Amino acid sequence: MKSCNNQIKASFLILIVTVLTYLIGSTNYLHAQTFFFEHKIKRDAISFTKVKNLIVIPVFINNKGPYNFLLDTGVDPLIITDSLLVDELNFQNTRQIKINGLGSNAEIDALFTSDSFVKINRASMAFVPTVILKNDIFNLDGYLGMKISGLIGFHFFNSFVVKVNYETNRISFSLPNFNQKIKGTKVDIEILGNKPYINTILKSEQLGEIPVKLIVDCGAGHSLSLETLNAAPFPIPKTSIVGNLGIGLAGEISGYIGRILSLKLGNYEMKNVVTNFPDFNDVAAKTNQKDRNGNIGSGILKRFNITYDYGNNAIYFKKNSLFDSKFEHDMTGIELFVTSDLTQRLIVSRIEPQSPAELAGVKINDEIISINFKKADTYTLEEINNLFRNSEGQTVILELYRKDGFTVKLLRLKRRI
Repeated sequence: MKSCNNQIKASFLILIVTVLTYLIGSTNYLHAQTFFFEHKIKRDAISFTKVKNLIVIPVFINNKGPYNFLLDTGVDPLIITDSLLVDELNFQNTRQIKINGLGSNAEIDALFTSDSFVKINRASMAFVPTVILKNDIFNLDGYLGMKISGLIGFHFFNSFVVKVNYETNRISFSLPNFNQKIKGTKVDIEILGNKPYINTILKSEQLGEIPVKLIVDCGAGHSLSLETLNAAPFPIPKTSIVGNLGIGLAGEISGYIGRILSLKLGNYEMKNVVTNFPDFNDVAAKTNQKDRNGNIGSGILKRFNITYDYGNNAIYFKKNSLFDSKFEHDMTGIELFVTSDLTQRLIVSRIEPQSPAELAGVKINDEIISINFKKADTYTLEEINNLFRNSEGQTVILELYRKDGFTVKLLRLKRRI
């Protein structure tokens, strides 16, 4: 593959890795802690890598790094997914905890510490509450095609007014009392469980227009996920497909993928939105906010340049050049991952039933050698993702390697939802 800095999550579902609400047993810690600027500055900025719409930033921990972390409004406390960092970062005080996650499996084992000293450019915070997973159940490296060490969220957003520009891949962040003019449409938020919620309106074929309460989750790769309505599963559209919706802290999340007619964000309205409908028992039944309906992910958020102002309970949305692009789902039925060795081979990890890939004879564990006669390692995963959802009826030629040798398969892209 091309340089990891340009690569994108190897998923041809909207979402492979989902970072959602989780509970941490009896772990308690103070939330009054914040990041501070060095040298009395009031504002700073960093570049980020956009990986399948997700935001990857450089983070230093205990004066070591930088490490690649996903920036995620839905995460608290800081999560380290690479257990090898425990020794490298010299944590002095850790204790065993159990995590109840979203997914089909039971609790998972982790370590908890407050020994993290975290720096993001010229901002730093001591004693950051940190969870270290003993097993990297997310497999972020394989699905994003680059080394990812963890996820960071609430304490950063709670410390600053944070502006995310998805067009320039820049984040600027300033002290709440820094005099600045914020552009965009203001949407009120409510911080619950250290996560931002909005109340808005969506429209579906079955229900018409209804009010919904949604988490704003920039760490989720999908556009929209609807989990529950009136303490029951959210109604699934007639036109939908079965999908693997990602990995939660407790395993795979299954469900359906369909569309809703529209979703409003302030003065903006997005139509024909591709939407996940996760299995009720995998997600909604395990959350501690029973009145929420779902979450807005980066497939929607990337269409705006966004300012997060937690201190004043507001998010500002200003549409960008991506706003009018159509919501599309993968048209091949292929999920991919990148091997973690130096070869970074592109491997088929899953095939959707009755998809163009299955009908063409593509198999799990096939290695993709070339696409349309161009070597696979000359594409970024972003380019492959766009190619596989580009235009219904278009033919894609795959050269594959499997145990019995090389083979060529022709896929005709098909819009399935």
